[in-house]
Amino acid sequence: MNVVVCIKQVPDTTEVRIDPVTNTLIRDGVPSIINPFDENAIEEGIRLVEKHGGKCTVITMGPPQAEEALRRALSMGADEAILISSRAFAGSDTWATSYILAQAIRRIGEYDLVICGKQAFDGDTAQVGPGVAEQLGIPQATYVIEVEAEGKKLRAKRVLENRYEVLEMRVPALITVVKQINEPRHPRLKNVMAAKKKEIPVWGPDEIAAEPSLCGLEGSPTNVVRTFLPERHHEGERLEGDTPTVVTRLVEKLQKMELIR
Repeated sequence: MNVVVCIKQVPDTTEVRIDPVTNTLIRDGVPSIINPFDENAIEEGIRLVEKHGGKCTVITMGPPQAEEALRRALSMGADEAILISSRAFAGSDTWATSYILAQAIRRIGEYDLVICGKQAFDGDTAQVGPGVAEQLGIPQATYVIEVEAEGKKLRAKRVLENRYEVLEMRVPALITVVKQINEPRHPRLKNVMAAKKKEIPVWGPDEIAAEPSLCGLEGSPTNVVRTFLPERHHEGERLEGDTPTVVTRLVEKLQKMELIR
């Protein structure tokens, strides 16, 4: 089974800075980590290859510093890693990102399964995984908590709001995974050292045959018009007294705010 895992490097901080001109994240000088859901995607890809044979390839789109995330994936046990990087890709929204990753997967060639984390911590859209599946024209299952492969069939158990759903698909297919699917392994020292020496190819628009008009800001149908911090309009209020008094006052305030009748 050949598995492709799509990961993203995200800021390891709550102090996210926005470029006032492009309204995109400023990543220079900000410590970064692998998106936590993507660590589960890497682990599941490695486990499937360990069980069924084949190859686990990890890809990410980002600036040169995203190579650190790929080396982490290699140290966990991934077989190959590819960095998708170019100034032409800067400012891509989820639509353009999905297109670029799909083009890279097409360049990789033979694959049975694409795995993504359910969403990225910095964007929280959960759109890129499904977008890649649509671009590739393959079946997909989101929020997967358990996956089994048998020949050309894939059985995925996914989490819904109040129940589970089991889907059966033919490969190639794509899944996005939740954290409950596994516990990511800690890399061994020898694997960390080996990952540092491994060559990681860098693919730009030419290598993946990407249409320039579909990449970056030009290829993004959505854009950020303005960013701002939410304003605090009210301070908290502490209600004191015995229980009956506090409850009565609370109900009166909620009724005044028309939150209850």
